[in-house]
Amino acid sequence: MDSRIKSLCKRAGRADKNAACELLEIYYADIYSYLRRLCGSAADAEDLTQQTFLKVWSSLGSFAGRSKFSTWLYRIAHNTYIDWQRRGPGGVRNYPDQWWAECTDTNPGLSANAADRQLAQRLYEAVDQLDEDKRHIAHLHYYQGLSIRETAKVLNVATSTVKYRLREVFRILRAKIGVEENEFDQERTISVAKGEPI
Repeated sequence: MDSRIKSLCKRAGRADKNAACELLEIYYADIYSYLRRLCGSAADAEDLTQQTFLKVWSSLGSFAGRSKFSTWLYRIAHNTYIDWQRRGPGGVRNYPDQWWAECTDTNPGLSANAADRQLAQRLYEAVDQLDEDKRHIAHLHYYQGLSIRETAKVLNVATSTVKYRLREVFRILRAKIGVEENEFDQERTISVAKGEPI
């Protein structure tokens, strides 16, 4: 873990408000972006992001540092989203075109490898139609940039499960958007940390 983040975590764990504010400043946008993609509503994403950070502050003392702080943070955000979904919203989401345009404009991920905006929008829409398990993996690994190992830790699954689901994501996306194999190169878009063959 980065020494600066480690120091901030220790200080925030001792109720140092400046350190807590600095951690919030570093990670807020990424966590909000992740939750915004999952829930589809800016207001809900803001609420879920706040809930996530409240949980982080209340349990920061128990953070042992066995994983990166960001991985631990995404796990809390993921669980916050799952709890929120169980309480109510769920169901089929039907986002307006403006929502897709905002996602494509402001968020990193698969769109960086897409040939144009239209393909990027089609990718967002196709990812959103994946089943829950595959959708979470696509969001964490591609759009948030987590490694396969980090994605596995956030979702509490084996790395082999993440790899299998990523292959399934490719297969489904290729079929849904009709992209040829050479236009959507699996080896080019799966980021693998050292020692993580796919």
